[in-house]
Amino acid sequence: MTAPNAKHTRITVTPHLSRRQFVGSSAALSLSALIPRGLLAASSAAQKIVVRADAEIGVVRPEFHGHFAEHLGSCVYGGLWVGKKSPVPNIDGYRKQAVDYLRELGVPVLRWPGGCYADDYHWLDGIGPVDQRPKRVNIHWGGYIEDGSFGTHEFIGLCRLLGAEPYLAGNVGSGSPRELRDWIEYCNMPSGSTLAEERIKNGAAEPFRVRYWGVGNENWGCGGWMRPEVYGTLYRQFSVYLREFGGTKPFLVASGPNGNDRKWTRGFMDTLEGGAPSGISMHYYEGGPDRATEFSADHVSQQLSIFKRVEEAITEQRALLDSYRDGHKIGLILDEWGVWDKIPEEDEKRYGKLWMQSTMRSAVAAGLGLNIFNRQADKLFMCNIAQIVNVLQSLLLTDGSEGKSCIRTSTYHAFALFKPHRSRTAVRVETQDSSPLAVSVSASKAQNELVVSFVNPRHDADFEIDCALQGTTAKEAKAQIIHDQEWNACNTFENPNRLLPQTHAVAVEGSRLRMDLPRLSIATVTIRIA
Repeated sequence: MTAPNAKHTRITVTPHLSRRQFVGSSAALSLSALIPRGLLAASSAAQKIVVRADAEIGVVRPEFHGHFAEHLGSCVYGGLWVGKKSPVPNIDGYRKQAVDYLRELGVPVLRWPGGCYADDYHWLDGIGPVDQRPKRVNIHWGGYIEDGSFGTHEFIGLCRLLGAEPYLAGNVGSGSPRELRDWIEYCNMPSGSTLAEERIKNGAAEPFRVRYWGVGNENWGCGGWMRPEVYGTLYRQFSVYLREFGGTKPFLVASGPNGNDRKWTRGFMDTLEGGAPSGISMHYYEGGPDRATEFSADHVSQQLSIFKRVEEAITEQRALLDSYRDGHKIGLILDEWGVWDKIPEEDEKRYGKLWMQSTMRSAVAAGLGLNIFNRQADKLFMCNIAQIVNVLQSLLLTDGSEGKSCIRTSTYHAFALFKPHRSRTAVRVETQDSSPLAVSVSASKAQNELVVSFVNPRHDADFEIDCALQGTTAKEAKAQIIHDQEWNACNTFENPNRLLPQTHAVAVEGSRLRMDLPRLSIATVTIRIA
């Protein structure tokens, strides 16, 4: 993610505007620019939808529900990690309540240590006896001192507690090919080499077997402010040395575009002249000029409508990458995405840098994104929302480093509603309305079940869902929903359960499903089919 003083900032709305430019643009905040006249009039109408159970797209990889933890604010220190001597209940230093919640949800993959922090992080600073680790300044996120107590071993320990696949982001901006190569050997070589024996000495007799490796992060911005040709040349050099150790072949992820920046992707891929990476990352945030709980109704609609652009970016970047195929399909990895609103200074002072509340609007945004990933299952490899605890659109919030409270956000519950889709086969859906604020739908199937998720992004309209199930017959169905009439509703430390999934009425008969879908809601229906 891009630090506040980076030369380039990520794109949220169009490749011609930076995030800062978009936030400050009165034109961008005009609803008429994105939403047809009359669309926002209050209404309650039937929405006809067809789920084509016989038209498969691809597998909904569990990695679409991936996560991201950066050394930023209180995401790691005070969020995930409180230390073994903390009065906060912990499991070997990991915040127990956070671990319990995340294990319940399931974390398929976790990216670390950044973000911008990755290209100034030197992994050797985070191994060995904690009291002997050097203290470093976090230059990107406030200039505070990092004590190094959460390093490679601690991260791998967290992944094992959560059952998550580790995804390590390497240092290209201020590092060297040798440094990243050695990190891979340290993690993956079983024994015998000096680095493997050092890992064993540091308490890990078995190799970590880390598969996913990011070769830099946002190298167009905070990772070195490079041109695509410069980064492409560096990637070629680095990749020569990033080898298989101990039977674990590294899946190398190149630093990809800021939003839908086709110029970056073309420049990078042209420079490679073959030897394409295993995957290429893309970062896409949406945000606005107000704090998370203080949006106007019009700004809520305008912001949610932006997600139409995310789907366009995925399809266009996929087509561009496919034109460069060198004997294999390059994985498109959206390893930073989500909502990035204005952060109140008082919240940052109290809770940490980029600490942000997650509202009903945030949950709807997450639902829109997760529906997109299902619909584009054949085009994506992995997605990682930013970030897992306390920072931006987080799943959990804690009340300070020494605070014992840890709550689940609306975004956590949105992910929980989409969990049934994991590892199923996505199928095609057809809707009557393709406008930016139309009801969003995705579906997946496995054996004798069909799962359909609906998102109503409108703050002023309830809908009656009339859904035809093509190619199958429904026997019975059950539904869960999360919704609130107020878009700024959120779970707080005082009221942590305002937004929770609830049982919702749904009717099925033959090949028909009917259900009410209230404004600002996410509903998932699990259908037993013939």
